[in-house]
Amino acid sequence: MQTMNRHIGIVGGGPGGLLLARLLQRRGVKVTVLERDSHAAERPQGGSLDLHDETGQKAMQAAGLEDAFMACARPEDQGDRLYDETGRLIFDHDGHGMNRPEIDRGDLRRILLESLRPGTVRWSQRVRGVTVSGKKVSVLCPDGPELYDVVIGADGAWSRVRPFLTEIGPAYAGVVFLELGFEEKRDPHPATLVGRGKMFAVGDNRALILQRNGGGHIRFYAGMRMAEEAALALREVSPKSARAHMAQNFSSWSPDLRRLLAEGDFLGVRPLYAMPIGTKWRAHPAVMLLGDAAHLMSPFSGEGVNLALADALDLANALMKENGMTSLQDYEAVLISRAERAAMRAASGLAKVFSSHGAAPVLAHYQERLAGG
Repeated sequence: MQTMNRHIGIVGGGPGGLLLARLLQRRGVKVTVLERDSHAAERPQGGSLDLHDETGQKAMQAAGLEDAFMACARPEDQGDRLYDETGRLIFDHDGHGMNRPEIDRGDLRRILLESLRPGTVRWSQRVRGVTVSGKKVSVLCPDGPELYDVVIGADGAWSRVRPFLTEIGPAYAGVVFLELGFEEKRDPHPATLVGRGKMFAVGDNRALILQRNGGGHIRFYAGMRMAEEAALALREVSPKSARAHMAQNFSSWSPDLRRLLAEGDFLGVRPLYAMPIGTKWRAHPAVMLLGDAAHLMSPFSGEGVNLALADALDLANALMKENGMTSLQDYEAVLISRAERAAMRAASGLAKVFSSHGAAPVLAHYQERLAGG
């Protein structure tokens, strides 16, 4: 593909896009990352992530960033707890023997940003789409079109690159979350529930989730099944009203669990969306996808960022090969197959957490995992 002589544009400055830029720069390729944020700290980057050895960790090693990752990782925060809606603890595992160390999403992004050459990321670039003219790809940027030899859509759920390749987009997954944040020093109650890792409390089509982050911060998610129209409407009301509406649906739960909804800092209302499992698109020699832009799924497989990092490694390798379209088609075949398996697990996980059977399906999943199933 003679990638060494090409200018590659990456739309999206999330983990997948930034890691791809790092991998290509290490091989002498000219890369520009177009990111919508105006600066690195413009908005919170989300909660904690666990990197898996065969995907996320492998990609960080290939990028020469293993030491930087481990310096910020929290291997001590891999535990799992499960409660029922009465507040009874029915599963507690400290995470011993797991190899999926946690890292805050903001720390991971900082590591990746600092690994790039100055000026690689261009901020405040709200890309509107891409077109192809001759052998160049035109990226529609705020100040006018920009031409690249190859463009990668790493721009997440609502990708502006994806529509060039397929009309398929994300569909509502039937569940909405209210997201809150706690600081352990200010409110120790969530820490007593979550332990070292994450905690689920599961009832009839409802769940409360706590996730330990770094620096004494804990993320909280209250989720339930809800029609898409109602979920979108909930995003438009005041934080106080959103809390009150969600709290009504947990009125029969244990007071120790229910009180979480009235505390903490409001972060937002998050309807869950996912791409159809096994989505394919028209292959193109100069426009490609990775991460959520290609295979958005619910977080209930724990694979999202790991898939994005694995995609970046595979795509970097494909772009450096000389067999052109064949290597890219091979990359997309691997990406689609890997994502399909993960998306099936994510859909199954969502169905187990939000079911009419309460905590039983989740407990069975944890027990099966411990048994090596």
